[in-house]
Amino acid sequence: MKRREFLNSVLLLTGGLVLSAEAAFGLNKTVKNKVKGTVKARGRGLANVSVSDGYNVVQTNARGKYKLPVNSQAEFVFITIPSGYALPNENGIVKHYQRISESNNRYDFELEALQQDDTNHKFIVWADPQVKNQEDVRQMLTQAVPDVQELVQAFGAGALVHGITVGDIVWDEHALFQNYNEAVAGTGVPFFQVLGNHDMDLNQGGDEVSDRTFKKLYGPTYYSFNRGKVHYVVLDDVRYSGEGKKYDGHVSQQQLDWLKKDLAFVPKDYLVVLSAHIPVHRGVENKQELLDVLEGYQVHIMTGHTHYNQNIIADGVYEHIHGTLCGAWWTGPVCSDGAPRGYGVYEVNGNELSWYYKSTGLEKEHQLSVHVEEQQGQKRMLANVWNWDPEWKVEWWADGNYMGALESSVGYDPVAYALYFGKGLPEKRGFAEPRETDHLFKAALAPGMKSLRVVATDRFGNKYEQSADVEIS
Repeated sequence: MKRREFLNSVLLLTGGLVLSAEAAFGLNKTVKNKVKGTVKARGRGLANVSVSDGYNVVQTNARGKYKLPVNSQAEFVFITIPSGYALPNENGIVKHYQRISESNNRYDFELEALQQDDTNHKFIVWADPQVKNQEDVRQMLTQAVPDVQELVQAFGAGALVHGITVGDIVWDEHALFQNYNEAVAGTGVPFFQVLGNHDMDLNQGGDEVSDRTFKKLYGPTYYSFNRGKVHYVVLDDVRYSGEGKKYDGHVSQQQLDWLKKDLAFVPKDYLVVLSAHIPVHRGVENKQELLDVLEGYQVHIMTGHTHYNQNIIADGVYEHIHGTLCGAWWTGPVCSDGAPRGYGVYEVNGNELSWYYKSTGLEKEHQLSVHVEEQQGQKRMLANVWNWDPEWKVEWWADGNYMGALESSVGYDPVAYALYFGKGLPEKRGFAEPRETDHLFKAALAPGMKSLRVVATDRFGNKYEQSADVEIS
């Protein structure tokens, strides 16, 4: 029997009064009460700050005060952190919310003004840390964390940087959330969190209860914040069936309705950066409904989940599907498409965005790999340009002679194939397999060629190159 049908069949007898479950539990009740509060900085109220319960969105008045009708099913009151203010956090975990209590109808928020303009800032995107045990944790703490520390140091003193982890923080082992928190604290960067399918409470009920542990640790599963002229949105696009580990990609109507209200206060010239776990263009069943809500804005979507790196430009939206922090589940140095373990780095200039993929433990300039392989007596070159999109240009030289531009093709990365293809590979987690990717560039090699060089120019004019030696008899 379904939960609602069961509750509808229950009668509560109190002093001879018979109440239906609808009346007793407020299942059809839209608003249970109103809450109020003030958003302040240094004792002064802040105007035009959005405050929400996940259903309704209001803004503070000129004195920083608000009154918010609260839905009967709401769990949090949260603010959209306004531009120009620091991201409130506890050891790096951003906290912009308060849990609703039946005994309290007042929720105040205190912010700290930045000492610098945040029009230009940076953010990083971690996809799928997905730690399963202490060995995975060790690699995260000793490899990923120091890499981010060095990156932030290279940005220079005073750089404004925040992080977003786009789900699968852990791999069903919820005790390891504390180790992820330790990693975030170690980076020195405030992080926002997205719910992934491996972060859910399984076999405790359906989608409506599968996020209890996540909410206890990180607050609401969908929300927004501002920095400079960017409006950041986080959504939960993992819908759990309540059976085993079955889920699909879907954005609930509740979130779509909230997002419409949230965006009503966002200027059209703002850049919208939306983060979720499952790739919208590849895996969200009702993606068109989401894209309809976003229409009229310049939108970049940040996702993970797939354990490979891919850029999709469609429907007027740029989606960045990130290679993972864990690579192929912490088994080797690359993801299933040959992209190294790593994360996305984004630089904001006003409402313009630029980006690159940062390979863990390697220099920023490491943006491609070049290999020579032989098939049926014919040698060929394979270049993997993992953050490629159609605006990139990939060219090659042989023995110093320009050979022309290369077209993208689909195939397997040689390193990923050698590490992960076949039964028992990799030894640690044999289910990992290489995946065909569309960011490979191939060329047949003529006899006598001795050296190769590939230059990849990204959409921003940055040039990256990689060389290889080859001998053909």
